Amino acid sequence: MVLAFKLVGVDGVAADSRDEVLEAFNRVTGAGGFAALPIEQLPNVLILTQDAAAQIEDEEIAWQKTGKFPLIVEIPGLNGPVKGKKSLSDAIREAIGVQI
Repeated sequence: MVLAFKLVGVDGVAADSRDEVLEAFNRVTGAGGFAALPIEQLPNVLILTQDAAAQIEDEEIAWQKTGKFPLIVEIPGLNGPVKGKKSLSDAIREAIGVQI
């Protein structure tokens, strides 16, 4: 999936284990004692697969509560959406009442 995003100009990191996901997350956000990326390199949106997000759920929620950038968006992975999770379009429809 990272390769597909890279083809359209979006940088990414492939991470399989919880430690790899957490390290990548902390590098982008500056959380967990990591030095954050320089301000001009910080993304406005951090795209995580639902599988990756599930591995760092507590850290993701804590980050979202800070209200800082990057905004975190979860997308289904290659195996489809995680059962019980809303899709991005469902969340948008629920939040603003517009179907995309």
